Amino acid sequence: MTSSSAHSAPSAALAPYGWDEDWADAFAPYAARGLIPGRVTRVDRGRCDVITADGTVHADTAFVTPHDPLRVVCTGDWAAVDPDGTPRYVRACLPRRTAFVRSTSSKRSDGQILAANADHAVIAVSLAADLDLARVERFLALAWESGAQPVVVLTKADLVTDPVTLAHLVRDVETSAPGVPVLPVSAEHGQGTDALAAVVAGGSAVLLGRSGAGKSTLANALLGTETQTVRHVRDVDGKGRHTTTTRNLLPLPGGGVLIDTPGLRGVGLWDAGAGVGQVFAEIEELARRCRFHDCAHTGEPGCAVLAAVDAGHLPPRRLDSYRKLVWENRRIVAKTDARLRAEIRKEGRRRGAEGRAAMAAKRGRLR
Repeated sequence: MTSSSAHSAPSAALAPYGWDEDWADAFAPYAARGLIPGRVTRVDRGRCDVITADGTVHADTAFVTPHDPLRVVCTGDWAAVDPDGTPRYVRACLPRRTAFVRSTSSKRSDGQILAANADHAVIAVSLAADLDLARVERFLALAWESGAQPVVVLTKADLVTDPVTLAHLVRDVETSAPGVPVLPVSAEHGQGTDALAAVVAGGSAVLLGRSGAGKSTLANALLGTETQTVRHVRDVDGKGRHTTTTRNLLPLPGGGVLIDTPGLRGVGLWDAGAGVGQVFAEIEELARRCRFHDCAHTGEPGCAVLAAVDAGHLPPRRLDSYRKLVWENRRIVAKTDARLRAEIRKEGRRRGAEGRAAMAAKRGRLR
């Protein structure tokens, strides 16, 4: 078989799933070994479903179970699979273009990969509950860090009957999501779904959000079928139960794929410094004008960030969110970086000394 025919053999069948010439070039060494390409559509313990040019293969992952949790087989991966045999094995995964990773809830320094090779990260935020801009910013930081283009979808927009109020909510999110499309959508009423479908058409999108955010209803609207089970949420707080329990990669009718994920209760950062910087680009720009290069924006003289807050140009809430995410990310990175751990301990001692000095001065004034 010539190189050209090897590239073109799976292209027609796998193109709707994101296969292109660059993937074909990366796969060439595995094709030379007689392996076939496919995209992972679902992962279970020790096994995964892989869509190939000949259909879905149920493959064993025994040969691709590294100790590094970030390198395990993940929904969205492109894999090299045995052409036949019982069982069939995944022999390798191609290097990822993007990867959505969060920290685990444990105290270990492990990250958890949620989806691979997504072009868009669709962040579902329900308008059935109070808008939590800090949570939106957290999701955005992880999305930017993954390498995907984020899109914020304000679901259940039909519950906001006043158009002026809805416009204010959209504007609030846009302020917290610079450079990110913000789309109000009511999947049940068909409002805004066409605009979202146009954004994700032809590519790979991962759908993210909390339980009860309306992800399953949104997924069904994009897929054009009742593929995902939908459960009602509690009216009192807008919260719901997990409807999606596994990560599934599903073909979109207009081309491209959607990776649906279970609702995320916790979204911890994982080495997402660049993503945080992208979300808070205006603060990072102001920080370059601070008198001290290591300014923490907590009261240092010559702080351009605090000056912007005092002048009313930067909302205090946004600075608080930035500080929290920067500090959290530093703690996560420090788990595997001894130098940074030492810096954090030193900074903690300095802040403690400053706090004690301030309290002593206050007691002196009160005498």
